[in-house]
Amino acid sequence: MSAVLFRRLRDAARVAGSAFGLVSAAAIAQTAPTAIENLTPGGIDSEHLFGFAEGSDLGVPGEVELEWETTERLGRRLGRFLAIDSSLALKMPLTADFRLAPGLTFNAYDMGVPARTSGGFNGGFLETRLRLLDRRTAPFGLTLSVVPGYGGVDSGTGGPARSYGTDVALLADRELVPGRLVAALNAGFGFASTRTEVGPAVHGSGLEVAGALAYQVRPGFFLGGEARYARAYGGLALGRLGGQAAYLGPTLYASLSSHAWISLAWSFQVAGRERGGPEGLDLANFDRHQMRLRVGYSF
Repeated sequence: MSAVLFRRLRDAARVAGSAFGLVSAAAIAQTAPTAIENLTPGGIDSEHLFGFAEGSDLGVPGEVELEWETTERLGRRLGRFLAIDSSLALKMPLTADFRLAPGLTFNAYDMGVPARTSGGFNGGFLETRLRLLDRRTAPFGLTLSVVPGYGGVDSGTGGPARSYGTDVALLADRELVPGRLVAALNAGFGFASTRTEVGPAVHGSGLEVAGALAYQVRPGFFLGGEARYARAYGGLALGRLGGQAAYLGPTLYASLSSHAWISLAWSFQVAGRERGGPEGLDLANFDRHQMRLRVGYSF
């Protein structure tokens, strides 16, 4: 889940190895490269078919994938708020069931009254994924994702800060209609500590559950939708509840060639509540709109 929960936890804080076995030829045959498999009738690589939710697939040992992700966040309660969070990751499967992906993060902000613009290099992360169940041989796929990261910008204000955090998520998926309809269910927990130039460090944590469907309209082209529910807490271990929000939105995935792909998603907050605030939306801890663009190339 990427890095979005980690960035969201920094917002909430403002207000509240070893490889596992050798790869056999059979294992490689079961898991073809992302763009190639999604262009092949009957074959699906599920990782990027959705938007903010993700599938359990990892890629192929020996195949390296470069992925660019950009998330635009719009709408907060106090004044103008526009944030663009980007990351560049190099995904390297070491076996059929284990992958490492180091990455760098960048951001840009336009917020406040009067508007203030800032941005640039932010920090880095190391994504680790371990597949526990392969959906091709088990009733469903299941992957554990652990992503520690560091940031040098406070995503609530765009000002300098030191932020450390970790996201932990379980990513499950299943082909409901083989070769046509794929479902995913993600459950994640994250925590972060942020220290600005003034004041003590502020800690935050959060939970998020996401469900998604993607339907293959034609080979390599999927349309779908997803729903997410998130809660933000003060403290590193789900302390005081700061707020909660529910999101809905459409998704799109397309294979551009046998090596390249693109995915788009838009989520808008349909319900939420800040602690002590009125029913409706939580625009203190969460954004009104979130849009995500991903582009990948394997080689």
